[in-house]
Amino acid sequence: MSNIKMLLLTCLVALGMFSSCKKDENDMVTEKSIGTLVAENQNLTLLKAAVVRAGLLETLSGNGTFTVFAPDNAAFQAAGLGTEAAINAVPVEDLKKIVLYHVLGQRYASGAIPDGTNELSSVENINTYVTKNMNGVFVNGAKVTTADVTASNGVVHIVNKVLMPPSGNIVALAQSNPDLSLLVAAVLRASEGTTNVASVLSGNGPFTVFAPTNAAFQAAGFPDAAAIQAADPNTLAGILTYHVIAARVFSSDLSEGAMPATVNGGTVTITLSGGAKVKGAGNTTASNITATDMMATNGVVHVVDAVLLP
Repeated sequence: MSNIKMLLLTCLVALGMFSSCKKDENDMVTEKSIGTLVAENQNLTLLKAAVVRAGLLETLSGNGTFTVFAPDNAAFQAAGLGTEAAINAVPVEDLKKIVLYHVLGQRYASGAIPDGTNELSSVENINTYVTKNMNGVFVNGAKVTTADVTASNGVVHIVNKVLMPPSGNIVALAQSNPDLSLLVAAVLRASEGTTNVASVLSGNGPFTVFAPTNAAFQAAGFPDAAAIQAADPNTLAGILTYHVIAARVFSSDLSEGAMPATVNGGTVTITLSGGAKVKGAGNTTASNITATDMMATNGVVHVVDAVLLP
């Protein structure tokens, strides 16, 4: 055999061995499922407990293409679910609804999400709102702190808040919160005048409501429901509709100096320095936004610690 033939044969053998090695190497590189990623991440141990309690670990480990917004341990702690015992105290069906609200039935990498707010459906056919802006990616106002953790059956984005699915409209949400009982009383009293505020806030929307707490109403001169019942309903309606924006505005949409228009025709002023605040034209100081992004079927509620005055 000539030297040239021997050289060609040697090169072909070497090339074949190289290709075989590359194929074997690639065969060994397999992505883990979403269920496995959650189970192995030490910053997602409370999410794992919730997934297991809800009976969804097998689902998130199986076939399908999912996007999961995964709340970290700090998010669960902030939601009052900071221990496995607290998670286990939640009824299984309720916990299942909460977990599945974090799961979309398609794969959405962060780079594929369009700018602005995008209405996307969870696997339970409940809308979530994914926003992409200059500050990052958010879902229902919760920030994505780690994006694009790739899995064999989808993608995981770690978020800093537990997402709670809406259970009713804005009026029902307020009625379910004991610290908003005076707001509910004010809405009902205002609805006895020329504007049915309860009907407005139960409508299709979408709306954003800055909801004053009971302490906020008391500081404004309404110590109890009797005081609210004694107030003029039309005056109350003017004040309450000043707390409402005719759009769905999450905390991630708030910007320094913004002056969104309210349903009663006036504007409020947003400031972010030292924490998010909103100020009415008739207020001497701004109200602190103490809780954000409470989801209703027809909008979103932010809790404030002072009544806004037009």
